[in-house]
Amino acid sequence: MAKHEARAVARVAARRYWRESDGRVVVEAWHRSGQSMAEFAREHEIQPKRLRRWVRRIAEPEPEPGSLTFHRVRLVGPERGGVAGSGVEIVLAGSGHTVRVAPGFSADDLGRVVAVLEDRR
Repeated sequence: MAKHEARAVARVAARRYWRESDGRVVVEAWHRSGQSMAEFAREHEIQPKRLRRWVRRIAEPEPEPGSLTFHRVRLVGPERGGVAGSGVEIVLAGSGHTVRVAPGFSADDLGRVVAVLEDRR
């Protein structure tokens, strides 16, 4: 590793909070080092857990702008007619469909149900 790269990694490692650009400096230096993640982390006094998190974060593509959809949520507790532990009710804004989700229902299955209902608009 070149001296300037080692200094850059040392500066980032000393920071309490890392920005994405800081994480990229460290992850790219680790890739070029040829060392295991544990060796690199130990040598540069970086918590291995922190390095793993940044490796995952940098490897995952950022979502496209506009690809995220937010839905309004209203929680209904026992005081408003709901039953404690009875699950969740979702009303899809676009189609008006209502989905009642029982406790323990799989998040993957729910995603598929919502996708089908939103496609049928």
